[in-house]
Amino acid sequence: MLAFLLALPFWVKIALLVLLVLAGLKARLVLTMGVCKSGNKLTGKTVIITGGNSGIGKETAIDLAKRGARVILACRDLKRADDARDDIIRESGNNNVVVNQLDLASLASVRQFASEILENEPRLDILINNAGIVTVEKKLTGDGLEYQMQANYFGHFLLTNLLLGLLKKSAPSRIINVTSVAHSFIKTFDLNNLNAELYHNGSSFYNSIYYYSKLSIILSTRHLAHLISQSGVTVNCLCPGAVNTGIFRNASSLFQTVVSALIPIIFKTVKQGAQTTIHLAVADEVAEVSGEYFTNCKISQTSKLGKDLGLAKKLWEISETLVKLTPEERQY
Repeated sequence: MLAFLLALPFWVKIALLVLLVLAGLKARLVLTMGVCKSGNKLTGKTVIITGGNSGIGKETAIDLAKRGARVILACRDLKRADDARDDIIRESGNNNVVVNQLDLASLASVRQFASEILENEPRLDILINNAGIVTVEKKLTGDGLEYQMQANYFGHFLLTNLLLGLLKKSAPSRIINVTSVAHSFIKTFDLNNLNAELYHNGSSFYNSIYYYSKLSIILSTRHLAHLISQSGVTVNCLCPGAVNTGIFRNASSLFQTVVSALIPIIFKTVKQGAQTTIHLAVADEVAEVSGEYFTNCKISQTSKLGKDLGLAKKLWEISETLVKLTPEERQY
């Protein structure tokens, strides 16, 4: 057998090696993948999902709608959100799925959205801060905040604060923040440079602002859990893992074509990527867990910075100032 393998052409040996590596990666993915096993229903419960019109957010919405929840899709693009709502209704058999416009890159839009929810919704049982973006160019929002930081973190920070009173009224209730293992790439966290003022496009720091936003989500989750520990509201965050969201579906080059073919093999599907979010939304075993970071439906470890409660408190205070949170809007 060894002689046969040694006699194979070099390119065949490389191909076999690649296949073995891929098989190993796939096996590891399958063995470590978390799956939500809870059959709990959500009849009579109301859920808000930001970015619920595609990817993990949409898959989460389908699952929770199947469980009987009233699902509110909080999305910027109303046309895409309306199309997603129709898909979710068709797949879940639940007509109680609605769309409300929300642009997380606009603090005015966040406040308008929250105002409409508080006026029209008698309860809120689960808030899922799922939406997220990645940009490669430095850009400020109309609020003067770095676009990526605001869409991923500051917008959700404000939204959570504005809806916290309704969540407390509906307790027991849950807040779920989607973050990423990419937070661990940050080794120092400069609270004076959350808007990347000191750097320009192409700098190593600016290219990592996405990681800043994900670490900020973890830190704010830690501090909010402390602030609302006696309220009946829990807050946790999660990393969904490497998920095939179709980013290479319009492949044009040979490289992109190859990558497009490999991603489904070694990445999670969108349904698999949604499992930890769903688990945190419905599972009994996490009903009283708060302030934790989850991967594959289990509590996991963050980076050292992600455990710094002093840093979390300082970030929270700065965030309140940057989103102009008023005393009336502080519901904790």
